Formats: sequence, structure tokens, C-alpha cells
Amino acid sequence: MKKNLTILFDADDTSENLSEVWLALLNEKYGTAVTVDDIHDWDVSLAFPGLTREQVYGALEWDGLWQRLSPLPGSQRVLQRLYDEGHQLFMVSATDYRHCKPKMDAILSMFPFLDWDHVILTSRKQLIRGDVLIDDGPHNLVDGDYARILFDRPYNRSFPDREAGCVRARGWDEVYAIITELASSNI
Repeated sequence: MKKNLTILFDADDTSENLSEVWLALLNEKYGTAVTVDDIHDWDVSLAFPGLTREQVYGALEWDGLWQRLSPLPGSQRVLQRLYDEGHQLFMVSATDYRHCKPKMDAILSMFPFLDWDHVILTSRKQLIRGDVLIDDGPHNLVDGDYARILFDRPYNRSFPDREAGCVRARGWDEVYAIITELASSNI
């Protein structure tokens, strides 16, 4: 019997393309050529040795950054399908309070089947209850009381996902297959 799940999913670099937009803005402003594949650590500033940490992270404050976001391939389709199947969806983000309004405006327009009641902002995702969390940040999955789907990104490929009790998904179709299996089991 299929169970309806409470599905928690991350925003940045899981359901939308923040790194791609962020890096493009930095490359435009500073004449660099860093791509998402060049990011091998959670600390993005390490990929920009000629820039200060403040320059790299300050770009998140630039006008228009959040409006340039777009959904990652498959995220809208799969999340809409999960919603239509009766699962409860909550976007869980560790958004800095200074970015909240422009980011949420952009995200809620990308995923119109969600509303503010389906958004949770926290820097401690392990405190949130749900059946499954889909996230690109391994630190958000470890010690969480939910099934763990690690959304594959270049900077998390060295993380020992299986040893940490995570299932790695290389795209939203894989996410859907994992969730379908979870909904059919007794998680």
C-alpha cells in the first residue's frame, strides 16, 4: 500500500540553480571563469583564490540575483507530480534572513503549487520533522530523523553517502523513483 509522505526539499542547488547564477555574476564582475564543476567544497570562496570571502558571499546581496534563478531540470515536474499524488511538500531552506523576500518570491513563482505555508526557514534542518529530506548539503542530512536523499552536486561527491545512511540521486527522476519506493515501504 502506498503511503503519502511528508517530503522536505531544499531550494538552493537542489530544486533551483543558485550556484550557476551566483558564479555567473561573479565571473561577469571579476573576469573569472569558475563553473559549478569547479566547486569541490561547501565553501564556494575556495574556488576563487583571487577574491576575498566577502566579495564571493557579498554577491548574494546583489540586485537581481534571486530573479535570475531557474528550476533545476525536472524539479518542477517531479515536485508537481508528488504534490498531485497527495504527498505533503515543504521547501526547507537555510536562507539568510536578508535574502528571504526576494528568494521566496522567486521560488514560489517557480513552484506555484506551493505557498508560504509550505516554506520552512531554518539553519538546523535536523530539527524539522518529515519522512524524507532531499538536500545537496550533507551536513543537513546527517543526524536527521528522516530518510535522506543526497542530491548529487560536484561539491558533495566525496561525501560517503552510503556510510551516512543517504541515498544519492543524480537528478529529479531518480528522486521520484526513490520516493516512490519509500512510499511503498514502511519507512
